Amino acid sequence: MLHIDRETLFIRFSEFRDVRELIMLDHLIWTEDTAPAALSWRSSEDYLLHAPPGSQLVAVKGDTLCGYVGFGCPTGMKSNRHVYEIHIAVHPGWQRLGIGRSLIEAVKELAAARGIRKLRLRALSCNAAALAFYEQCGFDEEGRLREEFYLAGRYVDEVFMSCRLG
Repeated sequence: MLHIDRETLFIRFSEFRDVRELIMLDHLIWTEDTAPAALSWRSSEDYLLHAPPGSQLVAVKGDTLCGYVGFGCPTGMKSNRHVYEIHIAVHPGWQRLGIGRSLIEAVKELAAARGIRKLRLRALSCNAAALAFYEQCGFDEEGRLREEFYLAGRYVDEVFMSCRLG
């Protein structure tokens, strides 16, 4: 199991006991400003099919789950097994405290240890704070689907970013 202590922050693999808090965090974070559609899980079972225990790293301070980074191979193809696609969420009350950066560093370390050569992610062009954060964490834009989504009365690009490891 991966344990990284960043002062009072503890990062570990997700566990079954985290499901309720992870669902609540997803409902809070994934809005029209951060995703093409608001995320809604019908049940804990539905969530667990998408994100089983161990498929995320969670950041915990005390008894509070502050955020997570999910990771996994983007396709089932053998030729694509050297890539992890990631997604990250930090509770608004815990943002801008280094938790997101700690999660990104932790997933980079985990991925490198597993022989992963590249991390990739997707973000909306209207989410300028996220794009700047990813750039600060070493991600570069690889591509863009122009006007891919129509959200809140405007067309929004989908931005593809990646970070090469090692």
